[in-house]
Amino acid sequence: MAQSAVFFGLRFDFRNPSFAGTTMADRYAAGLDMVEWADRLGCLNVTISEHHASADGYLPSPVPMLAAMAARTSNVRLLVAALLAPFHDPLRLAEDMVVLDHLSRGRIDILLGGGYVREEFAMFDVPMKERPKRVTHAVTTLKAAFTGEPFEYLGRTVQVTPAPFRSGGPAVLLGGNSEPAARRAARIADGFLPAMPAVWEFYRDEVLRLGRPDPGSSPVGENRVVALAKDPEEGWERMGPYFLHETNAYGVWQAQDDLVSPYRSVSSLEELRAAGQYAVLTPEQLVEELRAAPFPFVNLHPLCGGIPPELAWSSLHLFEHEVLPVFAPSTTD
Repeated sequence: MAQSAVFFGLRFDFRNPSFAGTTMADRYAAGLDMVEWADRLGCLNVTISEHHASADGYLPSPVPMLAAMAARTSNVRLLVAALLAPFHDPLRLAEDMVVLDHLSRGRIDILLGGGYVREEFAMFDVPMKERPKRVTHAVTTLKAAFTGEPFEYLGRTVQVTPAPFRSGGPAVLLGGNSEPAARRAARIADGFLPAMPAVWEFYRDEVLRLGRPDPGSSPVGENRVVALAKDPEEGWERMGPYFLHETNAYGVWQAQDDLVSPYRSVSSLEELRAAGQYAVLTPEQLVEELRAAPFPFVNLHPLCGGIPPELAWSSLHLFEHEVLPVFAPSTTD
């Protein structure tokens, strides 16, 4: 496996808008090929997400996708962020995660979220006001199940078998973008990954209030999508419509409740580009950014917004051949 002093991750949500001209089967296949490619190059983590009834096919079922990714990789850590707890039976989810834990030999983690898209709650006939209760129930059930021992569940004694591959099972994290979500994570979960870095301070405050060690600064930075192209202007011309689709699709969902979010609806590529959340860089520009970073890490979203696989591969191959080698350790004395 290639080693380098720069670190990277991948994320996928498998949006596939009609203008992308890609079958869903081909998009899934490309994603699995990319995960195998990333594992070979020393990728730190791969993250997938969950949403339901999305017109662009956003991944609705992360468990089988994680299983497929685990089968194609050997080293990379795999995370679902977020798995929408209100729509899952916690006991059945615990069984699925234990099987995934064995398939991956302990490389799976799970981040639970409460969800926010009204159409999803209507689809599953779940009242939105039940989100905190259902998230808490899911966390406590998973953590009890991952002990491998019998536990009390809704008034009866149950046991999830087999016991996890990893002692204690997959890490159970919480996500969110509010103070209540952050403080809940400190009380009941193994960790917290905020949607916005500022929310981390509520988590940190609650951890300290509970008498536990200081978790330090936020593990996430500002949300940013980076793609590579030899000619950034041409790259923006080809990839920009997919970036625009992603931000506007999220923007429509999150405008329902005026959520604080890194995404917002915009009217043009010019406006989107000026905001700086999406960047098309040359390999040399990315190398310069990484060299200046305190921790040289980039999270790549190759199929962002429905980018066709062949265009996504052009960006990934530039990263492989013109970024990673710059940071590779020298073989000379």
